[in-house]
Amino acid sequence: MVIHTSEFLVLAQLDHETLEMWIEEEWLVPLNVASGRAFSEVDLARAQLIHELMRDLGVNDDGVGVVLHLLDQIHGLRKLLANASESTVGIATMPDVSSLTGDR
Repeated sequence: MVIHTSEFLVLAQLDHETLEMWIEEEWLVPLNVASGRAFSEVDLARAQLIHELMRDLGVNDDGVGVVLHLLDQIHGLRKLLANASESTVGIATMPDVSSLTGDR
């Protein structure tokens, strides 16, 4: 789902200045579409997380950047692990063909 900037500001409960700062800090990375910027549901969830970190937990700007960077690393590692798991599943179920080739 593509969310245009004006709708994103309302849904994320942001003002334009704050949104621009978050984009500048690369906390949010909008899509570039013909009509300008657009955001995804993931961006909306990320904006809600940033709000929670700052408002509810009192995390400062530097801390938000660190938390988001660590979360991005975790998601990247989970994706790599999932891909590695899928690769090894095929290997684990392959039949032993050594008797056909004479290797033992």
